[in-house]
Amino acid sequence: MKLDFSWRFLAALWAALFLCAWSGLAMATPAQEDELAQLDKIDQELELQRDWAKYRWGTSVHNCYQTYWVNDCLKEARALYRKEIDPIREQQVRLHEAQRALRTSLKDQRDAKKIAERASPEKAADRATNQKEYEDKQKDAAARAADLEQRRKDAAKRSQENKAGTQLD
Repeated sequence: MKLDFSWRFLAALWAALFLCAWSGLAMATPAQEDELAQLDKIDQELELQRDWAKYRWGTSVHNCYQTYWVNDCLKEARALYRKEIDPIREQQVRLHEAQRALRTSLKDQRDAKKIAERASPEKAADRATNQKEYEDKQKDAAARAADLEQRRKDAAKRSQENKAGTQLD
């Protein structure tokens, strides 16, 4: 069974590849995310075509073992499989390159957005407030530890004072 790739499908693939090449020029948009989803859908379709080609090849290999000239039949089956799978593979390679470029662009844009958010004055003020609160808590904890240590040192003296005060005559 010969696979026919429609011109519309190939045109959509080339358009997607072209758009991915220019995707680094603007910020991430829902259109880019939709484009990535469409590329994923095309990838699934290509993978399905590849699976069917592999199934047909496996069937023809199985049928070859029913014939007398097995090696010739296997060579023909392999040649048919390669003729069917090579265009699919070429499209998948271009598609995966476009997907990688688009994902990289989207990731870079998200990273730039995060960096810009971290540099905002509100975030800087929050960080300064958090740092001051942390330092205050550390000072309080150090003061409590010093107080506890002092109380431990004075424990014997307080114990003597308590014993002296609680004697009954």
